[in-house]
Formats: sequence, structure tokens, C-alpha cells
Amino acid sequence: MSEMATLDPATRRVRQGNEMAALRALHRFGRLSRADLARKLGLNRSSSGHIVAALTQEGLVREVSGEETGRPGANRAGRPGILLELQPDAMFFAGCEIGVEHVSFVAVDLSARPIASLTRPFDAPAAGVAAAFEAATGLAAECLPAAGWARCEGLGIAIPAQMERGGRVRVAPLLGWHDVYPAEIMRPHLPPTLPVVAENDANAFAVGDAYGREVARPGVTLALVMETGVGGGIVVDGDLFRGGHGLAGEIGHLLLPDEGGGMRRFEERVGLEAILSAARAAGLCGGDATLEAFLREVGERVPRAVAIAEDWARSLAFGLAQACRLIDPDQIVLGGSVAALYPLVAARVAAHWREISGDGFPVPAIAVNDGPVFGAAFGAACILHQRFLSAADGLAP
Repeated sequence: MSEMATLDPATRRVRQGNEMAALRALHRFGRLSRADLARKLGLNRSSSGHIVAALTQEGLVREVSGEETGRPGANRAGRPGILLELQPDAMFFAGCEIGVEHVSFVAVDLSARPIASLTRPFDAPAAGVAAAFEAATGLAAECLPAAGWARCEGLGIAIPAQMERGGRVRVAPLLGWHDVYPAEIMRPHLPPTLPVVAENDANAFAVGDAYGREVARPGVTLALVMETGVGGGIVVDGDLFRGGHGLAGEIGHLLLPDEGGGMRRFEERVGLEAILSAARAAGLCGGDATLEAFLREVGERVPRAVAIAEDWARSLAFGLAQACRLIDPDQIVLGGSVAALYPLVAARVAAHWREISGDGFPVPAIAVNDGPVFGAAFGAACILHQRFLSAADGLAP
């Protein structure tokens, strides 16, 4: 009989909580000595040693020499010390994104580093709900590590939708979906006990942007996914802010005035289709109205392309300025394919913003997420990784 099986329930919960705290400490701080880990956990060396022994036996933690890490120990003989680190391949966490024009899949290991990824064009609105989830599971089957789902500890699904806290898609206008429960649809394709979580794609992107950084962004971050639609996620000191109904950050639905005196949604002014429609109407890109071709012509300073980019910069500055009056973020992070336009017109966005914000409101820093295009799928996987470690709180800085 195992030692854990002989413990009373209260003691077992404490032991399990301490083990999760140790895993989280090693994820947060990287490699640690046994003494450093004990200090982070607020435990004595003996108690911490029992935790390390259990995690090592379970294959979740391993010892590495200071020679391997380039961090020699401080013992008197000058020999390299022994450090502890997560065993990355002990398990993995999966994330998939069902977008308007593509499906993506990402797997991350116990260290939250991507170990497999695949993105494929897919017309989700035309295909319908069932076909979209079949495409996502098919992509996962192609991309999964060798052990398949056996070592997977959870799957996150990211969708451009107004999603309630419980995972119900209230409406996904760009996909044409209403009243959909993604986790229930995906469940028959997965192992029965595998945790499954559905999340708005912008929220997932925001978590992935925060999670994938060695140095956390301070304060409040507004993260935007800019594809056909524009979604936003708000992260406060590393934690996702969802709002009262799980809909916080939906700035793509802000209304902006148009040239005809009416109102249009922010995403209809700065989203992918808005750019490509304007490019086609202007006869740009030699009839090949792709984002890549448009960006090339903007970079080459083709006058009609520059004019469209200028209108995009003005609309982006106006929409962000309105959102920032409510959210007051420290920084804005742009992601998605359309974010590639921002560096070409950053100076124009800043100029328009200064005109709009002449009333003393601070202008936050704007950055483009430097991660790969599967940002929302990566974030969905990180949400499951985060939940796995969520039992550990209160680590010392």
C-alpha cells in the first residue's frame, strides 16, 4: 500500500497541496536548489525533502547538476550543486482554436513550452459546427506527441464568441453559431476523463501572452486579437479579468462613426475583411487581395495602399483611445494576422492618438505579440496548465 493511501484525508490534502505548490514554484522561478525551494514553500528542509522525493518518484521533477545549468553550487569543495527542475515531458496540455479562416492546435509540456503545433486554413462559417469540431480533432490527431492523449492533462478550446463563464457560446456572429457548448461537442472525441475548457479566443490569447513571457507585463494589459473580427482580453497583474458575465474586453463591438454619418463596429473598421475589401475596391495587389500582398504594397509606399493604411491607423487610434478611457491599461498588446500592419503605421497611430487624447489621458505603450500565429491555441493550452497548478498559492517572492 502506498504512503499516500495510508494518510487520513486532511493530511493527504495538505501533502497534495504542498506538492502542487512545489510544481508551481519550479514553473514560476525555474531551477531551484532544495534550500531555495524550501524557502519558497515556507517549509523546513525535511518537509520539503519529502515533497521532492514524492514528485521525483512520480516523474514530475528531476535533479540536474549545476554543471548542466551553468550555475555552480556554493559548497566548500567548489563542486557543482544539485538543482531541481520540472520534468518537461511528464505530461502535456493541449489547445485548439477554431477561427473564422483557420483551425490551430498546440501542445505545451509541463514547463508550458510548445512541443507541437499545426495550423490549417478552414472556412468555419461555411462548414458548420459539427465539421469545425471534427476538423479540430483531426488536426489534434495529426499533431499529438507520440503517446497521444495518454499523457495529456487537459484540452482548451478557443473560439471567437461571446462566451459565458460556464463555457456556453451565447453567440459567435462571425461563425454563425448560437447556443453552443463546445466542451460537450468535443467530449465524444476525447478520453472520458480528460478536462476540457472552452474560452473566448481573445481571453485565451491574453492568457498566452502573459503566460509565455519570462518577465511578466506589469499592471493592466489589454490584449487584442485582430483577424476578421477584433476581440480583447484584459489581464490584471497576470490574472484574466472576465467581467460580470464573462464578456469583458469585447471592444470589437465598440461603435465608431463612419463617413456617411452612421455607426460601424470597431472590428468592421480595422478587421481583416475591412482591409481586404478596401484593397480590392482600390484595385491593389494585382487582383490578389491578400494581407501579405497589401502589407508589401504599404511597405513599398504605393499611394492607394498608404491611404488605406492611414485610414486604418486613424480608426485604430480612435477605438483604442475610447477603450482606454474605461480600462486605463498600462500597455496594449496586438496579436493576430492584422497586427502585422501596426509596425508600418505606428507613428501615424501615435499622431492620431495625440490629437484624440488632448485632455490629459495617458497613452499606453503598444506592442505586437512576438509569438507565432497560433496565439489563441497556445493560450487555451496555457489555461489548462494554469488550472493544473492552481492549487498552489502564496509563494514567497
